[in-house]
Amino acid sequence: MSATRPRMGGWDAAVIGGGHNALVAAAYLARGGLRTIVLERRERLGGASDTAELARHIRVPALAHTVGRLRPSIQRDLRLSSHGLSLVAPDVRVFAPSPEGGAVVLWADPARTAAGLSDRVAGDGEGYLAFDRRVRELGRFLDQLGRAVPPDTAAPGLDDALAALRLGRSFRGLGRDGTRTLLRVLPMAVADLVGEAFEDDALRAAIAWRGVRYGAVGPWSAGTATTLLTDGAGNDGGAAGETVFARGGPGRLAEALADAAKAAGAEIRTGVEVTAISSRDGAATGVVLEGGEEIPAAAVVSGVDPKRTLLGLLDPVALGPSPGWRAGNIRTPGVTAKVNLAVRRLPTFTAAGDDERLLRGRILVAPGIDAIERAFDASKYGRWSERPVVEATIPSLVDPSLVEGARAGTHVISVIAQYAPYALRDADWDSEREAFGDAVVEVLESVAPGIGKLVSHRQVLLPSDLEAHYGLTGGHPLHAEAALDQWFLWRPLLGHARYRIALERLYLCGSGAHPGGGVTGGPGQNAAREVLADLRRR
Repeated sequence: MSATRPRMGGWDAAVIGGGHNALVAAAYLARGGLRTIVLERRERLGGASDTAELARHIRVPALAHTVGRLRPSIQRDLRLSSHGLSLVAPDVRVFAPSPEGGAVVLWADPARTAAGLSDRVAGDGEGYLAFDRRVRELGRFLDQLGRAVPPDTAAPGLDDALAALRLGRSFRGLGRDGTRTLLRVLPMAVADLVGEAFEDDALRAAIAWRGVRYGAVGPWSAGTATTLLTDGAGNDGGAAGETVFARGGPGRLAEALADAAKAAGAEIRTGVEVTAISSRDGAATGVVLEGGEEIPAAAVVSGVDPKRTLLGLLDPVALGPSPGWRAGNIRTPGVTAKVNLAVRRLPTFTAAGDDERLLRGRILVAPGIDAIERAFDASKYGRWSERPVVEATIPSLVDPSLVEGARAGTHVISVIAQYAPYALRDADWDSEREAFGDAVVEVLESVAPGIGKLVSHRQVLLPSDLEAHYGLTGGHPLHAEAALDQWFLWRPLLGHARYRIALERLYLCGSGAHPGGGVTGGPGQNAAREVLADLRRR
């Protein structure tokens, strides 16, 4: 834990939380000349983007196992490579084996992917190239939208008008066909979107999965096409999606961001919990730590989720009954579990044969659209899926440092599994936890026979664990459901989408703010820009 240097008159900005978005915000604020302090409850930074210890000499991603969606501008501005961040991008993006045999393989090279798909179903290769182009075109516009501050709905000003003009030019740049397509597809179910483009159901599922990953939705849920398109915004993902690892695990990203923030002058304290946001006359004045220590600040920037920020840290009287009621209705239905495995040797995936390259990206077991929907159906009724959708990576294949010092041949497998609702209707997770872990291993067993016998260590993290460990209300990895009713102007609440929330000089910089998403850094970068603009006007 670093000590706090005394500051005359307090701090310019107090940042709550040490997740990647909070660290991005802190680094930009410090670079902008603000006296900035970061306060993290855990002893380690990174939040759900940390690297955790599964066993001695065996480390695994805490939740997010890839970092490929991090904005390139953040990497450049903060010079993260000079702070030790090293990224590796395998040639294969997705390997989706089927229990019945065969596999869909999505490579970084769309042409290579198309050639393989044409061997499966005639026409899907050409369809893939067209779909990939369209996803990239629409993604460029959505990236511009994600960088813009949503307009002030109460009193729009000149800045809002200028932003609207810029977005209008970008929108017109899509062309007549592109603009019509965008307006048509945004409210669509991702199952319909991929169904229009491909015949192969396994290919449809491999692409549609990114429209439902981390969400309490299925492929037939309205608006999931937007989630898929947003996943490819601002990066080189295209139809396949990004698969990029940080050497040393995702926690190395947090370390690089922290180093960049400290190099710019920010202070970082870990092992300190913020219990309240202090306020006076409708404006935030600082934070209060567990134990009573008060830290005054001209601005408070919260990297924790909006529901926890508003209902857990603000005085209900300062918040008011109507905003409190609205905050309580922010949807945070966590259905994602994280299962970490250590295996004694690399398992054999039948469809991969001896081609180890296929196992270096994301391994997806989702045989078809209906298989994903059936897994989702269970969660709607308060049950966990007996046949969960599984996205796994074997990060030790591209980064042996994760198992350095462990027994020779050891590998780690990081698994995101859906659907596991936060609360069960007719059972409790204490008795069902290991059964769900068994179900995840059984799914892997269907495409990698014998993998269960290779497991030496296993950890099952449920949504309630993600809430307890990383402060994610409801265990939702994205801080709030990424549906159209909680998107752009409505993220997290209509009238509070401009990073300024509830009180004057209180800001939101986590994934619960626009543009949401996973490991992008976008909310943190955008929020810092607004904080700097406001404080410079004072």
